[in-house]
Amino acid sequence: MFKSLKRSAKGANVPHAKATAGLATVKMPTPEHVIIPMSMHIGAPAEPVVKKGDTVMVGTLIGKAGGFVSASIYSSVSGTVQDVAPMRMVNGSMTTAVAIKTDGEQTIDPACVPPTVTDKPSLMAAVQNCGLVGVGGAGFPAHVKLAANTIDTLLINAAECELYLTTDCREMLECSDTIISGIEAVMKYCEIPHCIIGIERNKPECIDLLCSLVRNMKGVEVKPLPMRYPQGAEKTLVETCTGREVPQVGPSGKPGLPADAGCVIMNVTSVSTLGKYLKTGIPLVSKRVTVEGDAIAKPQNIEVPIGTLYRDVIEACGGIKEGVELGKIIFGGPMMGGAAPSADYPVLKQNNGLLLFSKQAAVLPEPSACIRCGRCIEACPMGLEPVEAVAAFNSKDFDTLKARCVDLCVACGSCTYACPAKRPVSQTMTLAKAWYLGELRKGGK
Repeated sequence: MFKSLKRSAKGANVPHAKATAGLATVKMPTPEHVIIPMSMHIGAPAEPVVKKGDTVMVGTLIGKAGGFVSASIYSSVSGTVQDVAPMRMVNGSMTTAVAIKTDGEQTIDPACVPPTVTDKPSLMAAVQNCGLVGVGGAGFPAHVKLAANTIDTLLINAAECELYLTTDCREMLECSDTIISGIEAVMKYCEIPHCIIGIERNKPECIDLLCSLVRNMKGVEVKPLPMRYPQGAEKTLVETCTGREVPQVGPSGKPGLPADAGCVIMNVTSVSTLGKYLKTGIPLVSKRVTVEGDAIAKPQNIEVPIGTLYRDVIEACGGIKEGVELGKIIFGGPMMGGAAPSADYPVLKQNNGLLLFSKQAAVLPEPSACIRCGRCIEACPMGLEPVEAVAAFNSKDFDTLKARCVDLCVACGSCTYACPAKRPVSQTMTLAKAWYLGELRKGGK
């Protein structure tokens, strides 16, 4: 009975926790140093092109894209390269990082000039030179998805359905001009006739503003979305905005993509970043971050240089509340974000939240036995059956995991949220997917 539900009817009815939505973005003072990893995107890491002792400026290329599915990386500060060395990322993976001591001047590199765009190839070059990736969290290189030729609809993901996060909301209210210019450029040079801006209904001021701006734009419309997480998930967004369904399996035999339904999706801040780059020539070097939680002294939206350490962001937001014991740091949102073991990690291109919770708030409920109620199935926007997939993973049953399409899990967390037994369903599904894909790569399956 659950599979008959539309994706938009699935998911979790999370509370409206957007306390910083009305707070204008504050610009952080330049930190004393930054650490910029060469892996801030899906695909091959960038290759460092600077060495210890080099002088850099804001916008200086420090990492060249390591392939087509990769992205260039630029210095977010002016100063001197302290080191180029291996570092362990917050997710445990290893990469190379460039550490820079800032000079406090924030001098912009003279090479940062607006690009000349006259057609699709020159737009693709501009997107690549911007170092643009999906800044809403995915980190997928933008030029790769825009390279598709079978697209008739540009979907702008302005749902921002995660709890606490309000960076996209502030982008719409503060940078609507570059959102519009970015959309115009993509539609014109990629020859996409239709654009839909999807915004959850809990942001009425954003809906009203964007509606007024696109009223006379041919082929562009704003679509209010249901207030149900995860409206921003790709397949949910395609279905809700267009009525189309992304196929479970695409022409290549791999999981279907929005392009298989004639759509390309860009986060609203991503398309705005493109608009800014086309206007100024300054690549992606800073990030607006929502700093929230019951442990932070001054919750706010703050713009920081990419590579700023969490601890410096926390200090800029007043530090931890007096008398509060910090229990957990989450980068991203509480549904899809990850826990950081310390505050000694840098803000990346795709980070949009830094949540600080007290020890009391961070205590996880004690799970009880699964009662097989099926609520995880009802909640899954991908139409999966988590309870069955988890059982198959526990017995390392590859064939059942394949039959249950565990590789389609998007780790949205809806199943865990819906579980009355408080079981870590989403976390186990992530482990199951990783094990399944690992076995698949071994071959012979």
